Amino acid sequence: MEITCIGELLYWSYANLAMAHSAITAKADKYGRTQFMIRSRLFAELNKRTMHIGPLAEDERLKMILPQACCYCGSREHLSVDHLIPTKRGGENSGDNLVWACRSCNSSKGANDALEWLADKNQFPPILLLRRYLKLAIEISRDRGVLDVAIDDAPELPFSLSAIPRTFPQPGQLRLWVVEM
Repeated sequence: MEITCIGELLYWSYANLAMAHSAITAKADKYGRTQFMIRSRLFAELNKRTMHIGPLAEDERLKMILPQACCYCGSREHLSVDHLIPTKRGGENSGDNLVWACRSCNSSKGANDALEWLADKNQFPPILLLRRYLKLAIEISRDRGVLDVAIDDAPELPFSLSAIPRTFPQPGQLRLWVVEM
């Protein structure tokens, strides 16, 4: 599939995320017909703007009930808050953009993009963390009116377009969250 604009990239990754979440929830080892149908339908509907991403309020609710741990490594020691999309790169200083991080990860990540930083560590982000990141990226892109802009013509954004995953590992290699729920 050829992805040409920012919205298509973000929606494709979000649709893959829904596919992965469905497979993990079903405890599937591989993606099946149902998961591929979920991805296909969601991607088409998001692109037509007849379906929308889930609200960030659901992610906020999960932040309250998930085990309190660093969203990057799972440590429960020396926790602080981190801006998922760094404010130094243009991320908002809002609760939607805050995640738990241990001092070590927070310091190491600094103002780097979370997905690039995790990729440098050869780690695919936990599904629920990636979901929050993609929702924020879609919201930022929508607010800035760049969803229909070609990737090659993309303005500077507070998140890394090159780090947005186009493909996902098999469900058995993914984690819903950094610690068992």
